[in-house]
Amino acid sequence: MAKYRLLIVNPNSTQAMTESLKPQIQALAYDNTDYTYFTAPAGPKSINNGADADASAEVCLCPLLQLVLAGAPSDITTSLQYDGVLIACYSVHPLVSGLRAALAIPVVGIFEASISASLQLLDTTSNDRFGIVSTGKVWEVLLEEGVRSLLATKGSPESLARFAGVETTGLNATELHDLPAADVESKMREASGRLIAKSGGRVKVVCLGCAGMIGMEQCVREACTTKEQEGHKKVYIIDGVKAGVGMLQILLRGGF
Repeated sequence: MAKYRLLIVNPNSTQAMTESLKPQIQALAYDNTDYTYFTAPAGPKSINNGADADASAEVCLCPLLQLVLAGAPSDITTSLQYDGVLIACYSVHPLVSGLRAALAIPVVGIFEASISASLQLLDTTSNDRFGIVSTGKVWEVLLEEGVRSLLATKGSPESLARFAGVETTGLNATELHDLPAADVESKMREASGRLIAKSGGRVKVVCLGCAGMIGMEQCVREACTTKEQEGHKKVYIIDGVKAGVGMLQILLRGGF
């Protein structure tokens, strides 16, 4: 069986953030898959708001189409180079819709993948909820709008009621790796604790709302463990990058 070929896209221009994804993705141990990594050739070093997302899409779209469609006839939209694409930015990123419109292969965003995974873990007979821990405060509004738009389109009113909201650390994506680890972990634990507390302990799933948070599950889990010890239920931690790679595996293995 031929290996799946996935293109992992970091739409900001910080190569170190791309490098941080590689060991975590390899650790998923999908031996049937080869990965190629793309970093934006220019543009924002950290995507901190909607304008940054738009600017990064402008920089990346044409180079990505050239890369994905290299060697294919001009009237063909199925890639000869890759079987699927992952956009590793936790936002409603324009590259997801832009590449989907241009390509006939699966294109998955880590934001959408994490929300889909969250819904699979909620008990539909209870009041379980999911929420997001992200970076700067601007994302509290942007991600909430994104969740409501996604669930209104593909979910139901009941799904919207399952959303506990967004709490943020006040850090941007590059600061997650540049600041002392103890400071970052403290802010991650604080944001996670606030998310669980404001839901009255009903949060069962916490999504890591930034690709730069990959590998940081443990400090979020520590905050959740404290809440569990206070009588709350087990909390799942979802990393969007890992969920996105898994979603592409499902789509490709299923032949969709």
